[in-house]
Amino acid sequence: MSHTIFILNGPNLNLLGKRQPEIYGAETLADVETRCRALAESLGVTVALFQSNHEGVIIDTIHRAREEAAAIIINPGAFTHTSVAILDALNAYDGLVFECHISNVHKREPFRHHSYVSGRADGVMAGFGTEGYELCLRRACSLLSKA
Repeated sequence: MSHTIFILNGPNLNLLGKRQPEIYGAETLADVETRCRALAESLGVTVALFQSNHEGVIIDTIHRAREEAAAIIINPGAFTHTSVAILDALNAYDGLVFECHISNVHKREPFRHHSYVSGRADGVMAGFGTEGYELCLRRACSLLSKA
């Protein structure tokens, strides 16, 4: 399999390991990226990892994925609950989409229970900590190998 999978992280995920470790854990985004790269190599795929605090940059990266990626794993952060623009960009993408959240958003504040992204996602992972990224990556590879 020679697929590329984009892993996109939204606002404040650059602070992973520093911001609210009681919710998000002690691992940094660099730690997550290292584990995802190692898993991708063992699965025979390439990952391209991105993080931005800017909605437009995330949208531009989704547009780029239309030409470069077979799947997107996205943790939109707070944009999950607010961004119709990210949903529209994902709706214009033909590959697989997996939504990933480190915390169980359904056990948190009520405003976090709604996700615009879920309406497009082929799968949603929430509450599995940073391991959720790897679970999404495994699922994407499983589906891509059957395509």
